[in-house]
Amino acid sequence: MSTLSQNQSELSWIDIIRIGLVQTSIGSVVVIATSTLNRVMVVEIGLPALVPGILMTLHYAVQIMRPRWGHGSDGGQKRTPWIIGGMMILSMGGALAAYGTALMQNDLPIGLFISLIAFLMIGVGVGAAGTSLLTLLAVRSHPARRAPAATIVWTMMIAGFAITAISAGKALDPFSGERMILVSCIVSLIAVSVSTLAIWGIERKGTDRPQDESKKVPFREAFKQVWSEPRTRRFTFFVFTSMFAYNAQDLILEPFAGLVFGMTPGQSTQLGGMQHAGVLVGMILVAIAGYLAGKGEALLLHRCMIGGCIASGIAMAAVAAGGIIGPQWPIREAVFVLGIANGIFSIAAIGSMMAMARSGHESREGVRMGLWGAAQALAFALGGLTGTLAVDLARWAFGSPTPAYTSVFLGEAALFILAALLASFVARTDVQEKSDETFEPRMEHA
Repeated sequence: MSTLSQNQSELSWIDIIRIGLVQTSIGSVVVIATSTLNRVMVVEIGLPALVPGILMTLHYAVQIMRPRWGHGSDGGQKRTPWIIGGMMILSMGGALAAYGTALMQNDLPIGLFISLIAFLMIGVGVGAAGTSLLTLLAVRSHPARRAPAATIVWTMMIAGFAITAISAGKALDPFSGERMILVSCIVSLIAVSVSTLAIWGIERKGTDRPQDESKKVPFREAFKQVWSEPRTRRFTFFVFTSMFAYNAQDLILEPFAGLVFGMTPGQSTQLGGMQHAGVLVGMILVAIAGYLAGKGEALLLHRCMIGGCIASGIAMAAVAAGGIIGPQWPIREAVFVLGIANGIFSIAAIGSMMAMARSGHESREGVRMGLWGAAQALAFALGGLTGTLAVDLARWAFGSPTPAYTSVFLGEAALFILAALLASFVARTDVQEKSDETFEPRMEHA
C-alpha cells in the first residue's frame, strides 16, 4: 500500500518537528537513566559495573514486547493515547530509577529492587511510546519526506541526549542523592509535558485508518500474518544483524583507543564524539538525497542500506588495521568515516522501515514497527554485552589487547558485510513483490 487513504492527511513539516519533540523527550529521560545513574552506581556508590549493565540490558530486553504494544495501537483509530501513556510510564520510571539509585547508598537490596522495577518501566515506556510514534510517522508521512523526517526525528532525539546531559550535569553539582532525585523528577515532568503538548491534536487532522471490527484479530494471529511476509521477515533479520554489529563496537572503541593508541580519557571521548559527528553527517546526506530522489526514494534507501553496511564493514576493518600498524595509523579519520557509514545505513533502514510498515496485510503497521523495534532492542541488549565479552575472551586467548581488539573488530566488519547481504535480499524481495503486483494489483481503500 503506497498511498494514503482519502480519510488521512499527510504530516506537515511542523507536524514532523512536533513528533521530533516527543523523541527529544524520550531521549532526555533515557540519558539520565543510562548515563548519569550508570556513573553514580559505579563511582559514587562503588557497585560493580555489572549491576548497571544488567539494568540497561533489562530495559532493552523488555522491549521484545514491542510487537504486542504495536498490535494494541493497531486495534483503535488513534495512536496518541499509546504515545502519551508510554511517556507517562517512561517518566515515572525515570524518576523512580533515580530514587532507587539514591536509596542504594543506605539500603542496597531495596534500592536494587526499586531500580529493577524502574528500568522495566523505562523499557515499557520507550517501547510503547516509540513504537506508536514511529508507526504514526510512517503511515502519515509523504513518501518523499520519509528519509528527511527520520533524520529530523532522530537528530532531535540526539539533541535531547545532549541538552539534558549538559543542563542536568550542571544542576547535579554539588552532588547529593536528594539533588539527583529532584533533577530527575524535573526532567521527567518536563518530558511528559512537552511530549503531550507536542503530539496533542496531530491525529485530529485525519483518522489513522477507518476502524474495521472485522480486522480486529488476536495478537498471535496478527503476528503470524506479519511474520509470514517474506520481506518483513528478511528485514527483521537485517535490522538485528546490522544493529548488533553497530552496537557491539560501542563499548570497546574507547578502551581500544586508550590501550592501543595511548589516548587519554579526554582524547578517547573526543574520538567517540567524532564517530557521533560522522553519524550525523551520514544521516543528513541520506535525508537530502532522499528528498531530491522523490519517487525514487525507495530504491535509494535500499542502495544506502547495502552501501552503508559495506562501507561500515570496510571502515571497521580500517579501525582494526590500526591495531596492527600502530599509532601512526589515522585512527581518527577511520572512526569518522565509520560514523558516516553507520549514519547512512541506519537512517536508510529507518526510512525503509517507515516505507514498508504499510506493506503486506492491512492494519498491521504497529505490529511490523514493533517487530523491527524489538529486533533492534534485542540487538542492542546483546551487542554491547557480546562485544565486551568477546574482547575479554580474545585477550585471554592471545594474551595481549592489540590482537584481541583487532580480531573482534574484524568479526564486526564481517557482520556488516552479512547485513549488506541480508539488505540485498530485502531489496530483491521488494522488486519481486512489486513485479507480482503488476499482474495482481492490490485494492486500495478509499
